[in-house]
Amino acid sequence: MALSLRGLPTSRATRVVTKATTYYGANRAKWLGPLTRPSSVPSYLKGEYAGDYGWDSAGLSADPETFATYREAELIHARWAMLGAAGCIIPETQDATNHVPWFKAGALIFQDNGLDYLGNPSLIHAQSIVAVLAFQVIVMAQAEAFRASGVDPRDGKALDKMYPGGGGFDPLGLADDPDTFA
Repeated sequence: MALSLRGLPTSRATRVVTKATTYYGANRAKWLGPLTRPSSVPSYLKGEYAGDYGWDSAGLSADPETFATYREAELIHARWAMLGAAGCIIPETQDATNHVPWFKAGALIFQDNGLDYLGNPSLIHAQSIVAVLAFQVIVMAQAEAFRASGVDPRDGKALDKMYPGGGGFDPLGLADDPDTFA
């Protein structure tokens, strides 16, 4: 007989133990759980990548080159989504921007006095949408050219196109061991 938190006897103490699910390899979790038949999992899905639950009804990852292209595009789009989320949240939380909602921030450039980034006129004072667009195109073209070239301009060494800053990017020092961080 076990005791409950209040000290009253209970009929039986039960403890639920859950098994850790394996996310990689042949014994990983499948898209339909335990009801997934092994024959329904395509042979090219071996559980090597994150999110591989053994389901590819359209056959998008059957060709390894196409799969690599899709994987690269997904990673780039995820990075853009994170930057977009930060670009929506940060200006709304700043007192200097008068808490302008993200969906109204773009229209501020059409005001008579233009747009002050982060509410500071000495930081960046934009008055022309054409100048802002041209600046963004130039800066993004340079960043994309750096990523796509696969060559570090500082020393000429080859870089991974998926991680142009290097695989050990950890500016906050969150991981002592790079293998654990990966």
